[in-house]
Amino acid sequence: MEVATASPSIHRVGMASRKRVFRAVFPSPSEASIPTPSSTPQLGSATFAGSSLSLPDVNPAQDVASEKIRWERSWHSATAFLSLPHHPIPVGNIIRNRTSSLGGEWLKALTPDVSFSISYLVSEQSEGHRLRRNKKEDDLLEWYAQEVGRHYTRFQLPLLIKGLGTGEDADKLLELVQVLQVLRAVYFAQLQGHVVRHIEERKVYELTKFEERYDAMVAESLSQSSFAGRLRTFLKLRGQIVLRLPVVDAVDKDAMEDTAEANWAKARRETHNLMSSINDVGLGGAHAQRIFAEVMSELLTAYINATYAGQWVSPSTVPDELKDWVENSFARFAVEVLAYLGSKEESTSVDRSVQVSAADLENWKQRAVCDLGALRIKELFEIVVDWDNGSRGAIEDLKQYTTTIAARSHLTNSFSSVLSQRLLQPGASTTEILQVYVCIIRAFAVLDPRGVLLDRLARPIRRYLRDRDDTAKIIVGGLLADETDDPGNTDALIELAAELNKASNIASGDDDDGEMDWDDMNWVPDPIDAGPEYKKSKNHDVIGTLVSLFDTKDVFVKEFQNILGERLLQPDLSFDKETRVLELLKIRFGDPPLQACEVMLKDILDSTRTDSLIHKKENLPSTAASAPTIHSKILSRLFWPTLNETTFSVPPAIAALQARYATAFEAIKPARKLTWLQALGTVTVELHLGDRTVVEDILPWQASVIHAFHDTHPSPAPPVAKSVPDLAASLAMDPSLVLLALTFWARKLVLRETSPGVYSVLETLAGRDRDASDAEQASLAAAQTSAASAAAAAARSAEELAAEKMEEFWPYIVGMLTNQGAMNARRIVTMLKFAVPGGFAYGPEELKDFLRGKVEGRALEMQGASYKVVK
Repeated sequence: MEVATASPSIHRVGMASRKRVFRAVFPSPSEASIPTPSSTPQLGSATFAGSSLSLPDVNPAQDVASEKIRWERSWHSATAFLSLPHHPIPVGNIIRNRTSSLGGEWLKALTPDVSFSISYLVSEQSEGHRLRRNKKEDDLLEWYAQEVGRHYTRFQLPLLIKGLGTGEDADKLLELVQVLQVLRAVYFAQLQGHVVRHIEERKVYELTKFEERYDAMVAESLSQSSFAGRLRTFLKLRGQIVLRLPVVDAVDKDAMEDTAEANWAKARRETHNLMSSINDVGLGGAHAQRIFAEVMSELLTAYINATYAGQWVSPSTVPDELKDWVENSFARFAVEVLAYLGSKEESTSVDRSVQVSAADLENWKQRAVCDLGALRIKELFEIVVDWDNGSRGAIEDLKQYTTTIAARSHLTNSFSSVLSQRLLQPGASTTEILQVYVCIIRAFAVLDPRGVLLDRLARPIRRYLRDRDDTAKIIVGGLLADETDDPGNTDALIELAAELNKASNIASGDDDDGEMDWDDMNWVPDPIDAGPEYKKSKNHDVIGTLVSLFDTKDVFVKEFQNILGERLLQPDLSFDKETRVLELLKIRFGDPPLQACEVMLKDILDSTRTDSLIHKKENLPSTAASAPTIHSKILSRLFWPTLNETTFSVPPAIAALQARYATAFEAIKPARKLTWLQALGTVTVELHLGDRTVVEDILPWQASVIHAFHDTHPSPAPPVAKSVPDLAASLAMDPSLVLLALTFWARKLVLRETSPGVYSVLETLAGRDRDASDAEQASLAAAQTSAASAAAAAARSAEELAAEKMEEFWPYIVGMLTNQGAMNARRIVTMLKFAVPGGFAYGPEELKDFLRGKVEGRALEMQGASYKVVK
């Protein structure tokens, strides 16, 4: 093994060098006891900022060690001088005594040695600074920034948060500003007075850098405290006064009862002062600007809701007024406050104006219009319902909002949801739904003449109405209603009677060819937001829209025929309204669909002449006072809907008159024969009792029952008594009708029940019965109406008769569904027309009503829109 040896001289030099390095890192106790010596002659004398440092010539090893010692001592001296005490700043004393208390431990007197140390650490001409230029841990400015952050976070921030406790927002914010002003003065005093004066070339840059860092720290530390809430409340309260908003919060009314000009100027001045002070202490950055933007957004919405809610007068001036307010009040206030929340250069300049472009102002106006649109969408249901009372102005406001596809989609989605919750519910009557639907059609014709929005909204409404059994009946009833009726009547669709008379809406349904308008020179493409099933119409025809609820016009025409038949059979000598409605509908739908209705009306008009002729020829009016008379309405069986053919025995005198009448009719019209419908019509009877005379207009079966009690014997004979079975057998009448008629006459105090099921004539009234008759006289008319309605329900209705006839086709339907599987109603109708001898005279809607009963009876089951036999 070889051992390398070094010469003694080299070894001595190496040991000396290592000792110097060791002493540079770990100085002797005598040297370490004084962190910053009063003088260091071996290192040269101190020089002020801007002067050069004179150092003696040394070898490189000695130079490194000397520089290290110098740097450590300078760093220790400077940091000991600039370090902040370990307790809070006496802010209260400083505020009370102004700047006289800013001294001592918070603003120390600078000595030459400390000045040299600071200069050596930060000056560009310093050798130590040049050697450590890119080392962050050797940056005195960075150390001081961390020292300020430590002191602020540990001692001052808890006091600031505690000071933002209870109290008035304005007072607490002003106190916070004063405290932050003192903190800013203390923290910046040493930096400005002792440090940056040694770096004139970087003074502005370093001060700005420190200021931005300090401001960010303060703003971030207070962002999660109550400062944001207090600033928000302050801006909201003062903003309500400056923007002249009505007071809506109860807690704010005492503070803002009077919004006179003096209060307006005061609130504006307080806002300016506070915003300026907040910005000066570093809280006017992005966080404060965001709070102000949120408050202004809330104030804008609050102003619109408080000022324009329920203002629906047409023509509407709301959008113009709102834009004017935004330009002259809202934008002015926003610009004034933002001028104080801008950069320090802007906030300290004499001219505090903020340049707001025309685009910015236009954006604010557009935002206001959007908020107005949001308000109108919330009110849209009430606007539509109140359409006839003058809410057109609100739709005009919405028209300025719905200029984009997104806005139009938001409107339809929101309104559809409201309709589902408030209208399309089982608790709403069909009449109410149709009334609102008519108003929607009218309102959206103004909002969107192209019909795209209405097309979206109408689909769920139309589906819901199609599922209601009485929709067609109510629509037809509305067409035949009287325009002079009470508009508030919810039982009739009066609006349709007025719509039918509008000349602008009288147009043939075939004129609207949709996409087949090949010869329309004014054709334009469908709107870009139109759906795939959109079909534009040339006009907004309310009646045409309602009729189109059904797959074909046959459903509407069939219902019109039924209701027209009921009205024509009423004892009314004038049918001018029915004639006029029929003529208007013929213009709209053409003659062929309404041919049967025209024949029905002609039958009634011809019946009057025929009846008069028969009476003259047969001399039917008798000279006897008690002799009955008869008048008839002669109907063409093939053109009328199914009528009630319930039969029963009529009094002999009436039967004789009917026979004479039929003979006379056959003599006038030999090719025709009369068949009497005993259940239809009205009878006027006059009953002479022992102590009174009763005159009533009643139904034929009620007259037959009371006539059965007619007594031809002298008065001393006992009253006639009859039971329900006896009357049912003698009159050949359904027992339920007999019992209903007996109950009717018992309530009229003409009959009384002597024993269960047995009734007799009440010739005279006892005192108690007469008092009861007088007391209940007002309720007897209502009882009569109720009895008549019950009778109509007890008697076989036209629908029941149609169902009975439909039963004849039931075997055919079962056979088809068994052999060919599930089929929908339309296909079943088509096959029945070919399979049944004599054809099938009913449409798909009538068949659906019949099959619905079979589904409920578990004979059929639904498979989508098709029917199948239950196995």
